[in-house]
Amino acid sequence: MKMKWWQVGSLGIQHVLAMYAGAIVVPLIVGGALHLTSEQLTYLVAIDLLTCGIATFLQAWKNKWFGIGLPVMLGCTFTAVGPMIAIGGQYGMPAVYGAILCAGAVVVLISPYFGKLRALFPPVVTGSVVTVIGLTLIPAAVNNMAGGQGAKDFGDPANLALSFGVLALIIVLYRCFKGFIRSIAILLGMAVGTAAAAMMGKVDWTAVAEASWIHWPQPFYFGAPSFHGPAVFTMVLVAIVSLVESTGVYFALSDICRRRLTDDDLAGGYRAEGLAIIIGGLLNAFPYTTYSQNVGLVQLSGVKTRSVIYAAAAFLVLLGFVPKIAAVATIIPAPVLGGAMLAMFGMVLAYGVKMLGQVDLTVQENLLIIACSVGVGLGVTAVPNLFAELPTGLRILTDSGIVAGSLTAIILNAVFHFGKARKSAALPLQEQKIS
Repeated sequence: MKMKWWQVGSLGIQHVLAMYAGAIVVPLIVGGALHLTSEQLTYLVAIDLLTCGIATFLQAWKNKWFGIGLPVMLGCTFTAVGPMIAIGGQYGMPAVYGAILCAGAVVVLISPYFGKLRALFPPVVTGSVVTVIGLTLIPAAVNNMAGGQGAKDFGDPANLALSFGVLALIIVLYRCFKGFIRSIAILLGMAVGTAAAAMMGKVDWTAVAEASWIHWPQPFYFGAPSFHGPAVFTMVLVAIVSLVESTGVYFALSDICRRRLTDDDLAGGYRAEGLAIIIGGLLNAFPYTTYSQNVGLVQLSGVKTRSVIYAAAAFLVLLGFVPKIAAVATIIPAPVLGGAMLAMFGMVLAYGVKMLGQVDLTVQENLLIIACSVGVGLGVTAVPNLFAELPTGLRILTDSGIVAGSLTAIILNAVFHFGKARKSAALPLQEQKIS
């Protein structure tokens, strides 16, 4: 059934809200660590939202040159936070964007070859990766449910009441309604939760009052890019690691949408990410990658059309030009976000388990791949200082539970299955066109 424009718009806003917190927290962390002025920080947040929209459009718009053509959202990668702070602190902001530009160019160049590595991602790997993604995201949701990491009222009963109230409302909407209401259950849950929080005095409107109305992008806002070997190498490594994580998201969405991905599809997806990274470097934003939290929303809403993603991309561009509107989303209290995030991230985990249903679990090697990759991914998340003494370059690969778990699954699959008749090969998927 063809959706009306306001239905598409509502679903698009829901996708924006699902990834909004992650999108704005990266510029806030990086800008704070590098001691940017409030004016520079405002620019960084606004340009990030604008570039998120452009990057999302590039990825969703499939053509013969770029784009995966799946309902995927793009945002700045958390993997780049530490390296950007380190590069900016040592060489300055121009070096950060010189490194990002080089990383984007490398991704574009290697995309045809990286796209041919699909043998590295049978269901035992992709299912493990998606499961790890869900498991590593859930602690962030739970922290928000309690009020947010480091909050003075962390664990306050009022915060828990808000978060579990939002979660309960989402479940009720999902149980009692069908069609469009069920599709926007997350959005309605956050709207009602924010209204309840406002009545409890937990909504601060200061950010909205202080935000400007219009913002224009300025290429090379922080100056002409500079290039330093160690900085470039580090950012290229970050970009390649992000491609590994993105591959798991691609396969999860292709499974949800019942569309089998080809080598050319993967190459188009990687090339779109490379172009997004280059645009981020030109506009002095960030490296961009697929956002896994939106996978759960696609599964939960049941809406797989790309028109919704185009609407979300348009909203992000609008928010980038009008910071006053963008600031409205920042007033959603952490407990409200946490309740919604638990449902979405839990759905990512559930879908990873579903993908593992395609794997022959009578093969002991497959069980060991799953056990070790999920164990490493969850272990790094639970004990973030596990690899604190390793060199900075290696910690890019180990500090993220998603990256560590993904690499473990890929390496063990190569050890156990390459050169053999792999029982973990993908089951056939019905080809379907995504509108």
